[in-house]
Parts: sequence; C-alpha cells; structure tokens
Amino acid sequence: MIQSAQLKLASIQMVSTPDLEENLITAQKLIKAAANDGAQLVVLPEYFCLMGLKDTDKVKIKEVFRSGPIQERLAAIAYESGIYLVAGTIPLESPNPAKVLNTTLVYDPLGLQIARYDKMHLFGFQTDSENYQEANTITPGDAVGVVSFDLNGTPWRFGLSICYDLRFPEFYRAIGPVDCHCIPAAFTHTTGKAHWEILLRARAIENQCYVLASAQGGTHASQRQTWGHSMIIDPWGEILASLPQGEGYIVSTLSKEKLNEVRSKLPALQHRLL
Repeated sequence: MIQSAQLKLASIQMVSTPDLEENLITAQKLIKAAANDGAQLVVLPEYFCLMGLKDTDKVKIKEVFRSGPIQERLAAIAYESGIYLVAGTIPLESPNPAKVLNTTLVYDPLGLQIARYDKMHLFGFQTDSENYQEANTITPGDAVGVVSFDLNGTPWRFGLSICYDLRFPEFYRAIGPVDCHCIPAAFTHTTGKAHWEILLRARAIENQCYVLASAQGGTHASQRQTWGHSMIIDPWGEILASLPQGEGYIVSTLSKEKLNEVRSKLPALQHRLL
C-alpha cells in the first residue's frame, strides 16, 4: 500500500549545444541512467534538444505536432526506458512561419504522447550586457497544461509549466490542485542566482505540492550562461535534491502520504477566498 502511494521522480540537467543529435544522445543517456536508478517519471529541461548560436536556430528544426524525428526519438526513449517522460521543450510549428511554439510533450511508458503544453509566458530581459526577447521567435500558447495517469491503482496529477511561467503565481492557481508541478527551464545565470530557488519554493509552498524543476546548467556555445540548480522540492518547501551545475540527474520520491500530511496540518488550499 505504501509503495503504491509513492512515485520516484528524476530531474535531468543538461548543458545543451547547437548540435541536435548530440543533445538527443545526451538526453537518452541521462534518461536511461535515471530509469536504471528507479525513476518512473523523468523530466528534461527547456531547450534540451537545441541551444543554438542564435535564437532563430530553433525555428530551423521545428516539427509538425505528432510528426518528426525529435518526437519519434522521444517516444522511443520513453518506451525503451519504461517511464513517463515530460520531454522538456521542443519547437513545433506555429501559425507564424517565422516563429515556433515552445512545447512540452508528455509520453507514457508505451511511448504514446498523452499531454501537451505550449509555453504561455515569454521571457523578456534586457540589461547593458544581456538581451533576451523570446517573443521575437516564439508564439505564446493559450491554455494551461495538466497530465494525469494511474499507476498501481494510485491516481497522479501533474501540472505543466515552462521557465518564465514560474514568475506568475496566478498561472499555477489556474492549473488547480496537483501532486507535482513539472517545470523545464533554462533560467539565465543572472536571474537564476537572484530568484530561482525562491520562486520554486514559493510555488511548492503556496500550492502545497511537489515541484520538480529541470534546468540548463552551464556555459553554452553561444556564451549564454544558464543557472542550473535543478531541484526537487516537497510540499513544505524543503529541497529534497539539487544539482548546481553541469549535466546529470537527481532523484527523489513523491509521496501521497507527505502531501496529505501537509494539506491536513495546514489546509491553506481550503482556506482560499479568491
């Protein structure tokens, strides 16, 4: 009974390159290692398949939804590893041919695509030395994302969000109660150092759920620096596992017992007035 009410999670961290095939090989290697470590659900980081030299590079590898080599590879990896795979983000065709949708796809252990979320909030940040404007190459999504499944008779519900979404607490309220929020990300070193951990722990505490964040973590070929610090956080806001920099993975266990304990001791979700 206790075993069926637990789920082992893994967060993959990468330092993705401009080489699509190299990134897919790295992702597959890390996913298989996490699966061999007992992970039943694995999350990849944002832009895991490509961190280009230019923002427009991702437009060149865009795929049609449910068709393309990246999606075929992801389905095969999920099937071969026997895991649920929250596949970071990949570029899909958007209504604007000069832009893409930055999309999270979820695959089940049979390799079937079971959920989709298109990133809604697009990152914009400008200083004397840094300038990021995702809206130049990405079309925003228009709906929140959730994936639910049963495992060993236990239902699980996961919220899907991506990177910059993390700064908008009302977005997570719109998703509703979940067991865990999965957050693929590529936070910059500057913004990550200042806000990453605080925001992740806040989302876990205020939503009384686990948070699993998978990040890019290092210096990329474009000289962009990403913060890393992939984390798994429990509903009380405690960090269960963290990977500061470099590629690798972390694992921890999602426990229904812990969720119920926190929500019963402090029933904040029931006390909401708005």
